[in-house]
Amino acid sequence: MASAPKSVKTVKEYLAWLPEDRRKPIEAVRKVILKNLPKGFVESMGYGMITYEVPLAVYPDTYNKKPLMYAALGSQKNYMAAYLMCGYGNPKIAAELKAGFEKAGKKLDAGKSCIRFNKLEDLALDAIGKAVASCSLENYLDVDRKVHPPKKKALKTKK
Repeated sequence: MASAPKSVKTVKEYLAWLPEDRRKPIEAVRKVILKNLPKGFVESMGYGMITYEVPLAVYPDTYNKKPLMYAALGSQKNYMAAYLMCGYGNPKIAAELKAGFEKAGKKLDAGKSCIRFNKLEDLALDAIGKAVASCSLENYLDVDRKVHPPKKKALKTKK
């Protein structure tokens, strides 16, 4: 099972599209994310999965002209994944996430921003919740501005 088809437009449709063995774990992680999501981020659909992002109305000057993603939750072909961008660019949050998995006796199967899992029991939900709650909207935007500084527009000269 890969990302949701383009016809899936809402979170409700996405959850209905998932087979039950994937829906239940995705719903459980979604509940943790929503409980811990800092103010200002919104739940939406993007990239074929559930995303938690900064609305363009709040921060329109993104590098790709799409809402800035903070976290995401999706069902990929061989696994499910929670994407935590807050831990990707922040070594302290990444270390706390790893320590939270170790404390819970769980093996962290992670890429740069994703935590892969096959069943809910693979996850340290408390550690995921703490990571999600760790970065305010303002701090997240500050990091993005440093990584993707606004481009200066060239001055037009008259000939």
